[in-house]
Amino acid sequence: MTDYYRIPAGELGKGAKIPLKTLGDSGEVFYELALEMVSEIERNNVSDRRTVFIVPVGPVGQYPIFVRLVNEKKLSLKNVWFFNMDEYMTSPDALIDRGEPLSFRGFMDREVYGKIDPALVMPEAQRVFPDPHDPEKGDRLLEELGGADICFGGIGINGHLAFNEADPALSPEAFAAQGTRVLRISRETLTANAIGDLGGAIEAMPPYAVTIGIRQILAARKVRLGVFRDWHRAVVRRAAYGEVSSAFPVTLLQNHPDALILVNANAARQAI
Repeated sequence: MTDYYRIPAGELGKGAKIPLKTLGDSGEVFYELALEMVSEIERNNVSDRRTVFIVPVGPVGQYPIFVRLVNEKKLSLKNVWFFNMDEYMTSPDALIDRGEPLSFRGFMDREVYGKIDPALVMPEAQRVFPDPHDPEKGDRLLEELGGADICFGGIGINGHLAFNEADPALSPEAFAAQGTRVLRISRETLTANAIGDLGGAIEAMPPYAVTIGIRQILAARKVRLGVFRDWHRAVVRRAAYGEVSSAFPVTLLQNHPDALILVNANAARQAI
């Protein structure tokens, strides 16, 4: 059995290959993520610089805080770009309908863009989702903008970032070179997501996704991830202490110059 799963909460982070910050409840994790979003935008606005984020739909607890702070501070997002990580697909050619409860595009419309003061929110052209019919389109745009200032996200049960599913057949270098693409979602991910989103109805989960590439995530100047679930106890330990491997993609962040994982008290608990 791998020893790092036995690291107690009080020692979590010591000797970690990815910096960890242990907080209290999930609200603290979400607040830290939202505050970093707002602070980066404020700094860039003062310097008349654009802000470019890669953002997830999962975790999502940061968004109500972000929306509230933007509206209260009257913080302009006119020079901000959001590149969403991914979206579900019903087949390799068809995106899930925007009106479906699982749609990430629908979530962002309802819970983020639709709740920000129209005078502050960024233009629709700056709300970018990966295009399954032209996967390289978003990659080109992101590169033209100079890459992402910060990539925000979570970690999947098999270590995936966005829907960059584990692929042990690839070397870490080959895995890290992958750009935006359509793929079939692994059984592990479908199961974990079905438990969280559909009461365990695995067969009702969309089987495909279009995902931003791991290359684009690793190229972000900063990466900030939040973990908070019971099964994140093992995931965060393998991420921070395991060997770099395409079998657990988040371990590739061990070589990133500015990555941080925010851990709530629940996920900090000893895994085994």
